[in-house]
Amino acid sequence: MLLRTKHFGEIDLDDSKIIRFDGGILGFEGFTNYTLLYDNDEGERSDISWLQCIEEPALAIPVISPFLVKEDYNPEIEDELLKPLGNINEENVVVLVSMTVPADIDKISVNLKAPFIINSESRMGTQIIVENSDYEVKHYFYEKLKALKAAKEGR
Repeated sequence: MLLRTKHFGEIDLDDSKIIRFDGGILGFEGFTNYTLLYDNDEGERSDISWLQCIEEPALAIPVISPFLVKEDYNPEIEDELLKPLGNINEENVVVLVSMTVPADIDKISVNLKAPFIINSESRMGTQIIVENSDYEVKHYFYEKLKALKAAKEGR
């Protein structure tokens, strides 16, 4: 399938890369089909990727693993909310959180309150509001990002 995107141009997308969010995602409930895009020439998974909507070319949300910004991230989620995704286990679960990247990069943040949970085998996903009261909608992590970058560069 040929996917038109606002930010990445046209992409030849294999149907097996489509992730279905039956209930949509927060604020975009009418859009149910997405894919993960990686902003690098090799198309390999990077720390930051994009949850790209299939139906709306302009809808692309930067996402990152919450464990990169908060190693002890452990959201409380009712099992009932994950049933539509199929059998979830450590090998097939993908947890991502949305990022906000403002003009002032020091204010970069992730939403730890509403993670995306994806079953990589069934290619089903959902966005859930977690019950943990200590997780914020805006978790600032610029200093953590700088440390990650320095570690990768061997500094």
